[in-house]
Amino acid sequence: MTKNVGGMDRNLRIGLGILLIIGAFFYPPLNPWGFIGIVPLATGLMGWCPLYIPLGIKTCKTD
Repeated sequence: MTKNVGGMDRNLRIGLGILLIIGAFFYPPLNPWGFIGIVPLATGLMGWCPLYIPLGIKTCKTD
């Protein structure tokens, strides 16, 4: 797996994931979104997004 998520994209994913997960605990109607928040958090932490491969997107500056 080569990294294809970097910089601001990575920070936004981590922040959004954390906000969704925390929001699910404090605002119960967001509960399903809390589980969805795991996806951007995981892709941000790994630096790799499987959806970017077929779309040909790469926001990481390194090869």
